[in-house]
Amino acid sequence: MAVDQIQTVETLLFVQMSLQWGETFMNFSGKRVLVTGSTMGIGLGAAEMFLERGAAVAINGRDSKTVAQAVKRLGVERLVEAPGDIGSIAGCRNVIDAAIAGLGGLDCLVNNAGICDLARIMEVTEEHWDRMMAVNLQSAMFCSQFALPELRKSKGNIVHIASISGLIGGPSDSHVYAITKGGLINMTRTMALELAKDGVRVNCLCPGYIDTPMIQAENEATGGQVMEFINQSAPMGRIGGIRECASSILYFASDDAGYVTGAILSNDGGCAANASWGGANHADPAPPQAN
Repeated sequence: MAVDQIQTVETLLFVQMSLQWGETFMNFSGKRVLVTGSTMGIGLGAAEMFLERGAAVAINGRDSKTVAQAVKRLGVERLVEAPGDIGSIAGCRNVIDAAIAGLGGLDCLVNNAGICDLARIMEVTEEHWDRMMAVNLQSAMFCSQFALPELRKSKGNIVHIASISGLIGGPSDSHVYAITKGGLINMTRTMALELAKDGVRVNCLCPGYIDTPMIQAENEATGGQVMEFINQSAPMGRIGGIRECASSILYFASDDAGYVTGAILSNDGGCAANASWGGANHADPAPPQAN
């Protein structure tokens, strides 16, 4: 066989293998996924990518109107509405029950919902503390707990969305936010150890600067200063895209990560490696939050 013929055969084989790989890598056909806080930002982006890869997805937000709007925007039949405020334990139960009922089971829970109300030490009130803990940390525990019977049946997985604030701290007015995200990171590790014997994997993604509607609004309000700060501060010199972040969520949730549990992944353009959100004094300006 001539060299050019061999090269042609090799090329055809490579193309065939690439097509097969593309069809199977991060394939969610028949999988059922709940993403909390999925009416905007990273949560919405992840829901969209799960749908593109064949999953049925339950959309969650605090009120039914925003959930219905997100479902209309996504415009796919494989969608379930699961509105509810996961800031209470009863709310967590209601959201999980609605998702399981609508999807007919559950293969993956993405604990994405979170808030960031900024306050310096002397400004932290009991109400502020309790609300941040309830939404960012308590909800992940109890949504996971209520979803666990179904996840044990399906040998499914949980993906927590924390922040690099949980790894390296945050600016001086995000104490409670950083505390909740640090707790979520260690919750990931302890859950992974307990649930490994059940075949349920638990992993955690820590986003840095991601181009969400929240950051876009902050950038517009500051006349472009937020984006300028990010471009100067992030080691990669730019902000991350929502789909770049969401793809990491999908990897954790996929069968391709079948031997990955207890993992903590930064998706931050190098900020965690630099142990800083950027700037000489990273107390100000406050880093925009991911979700």
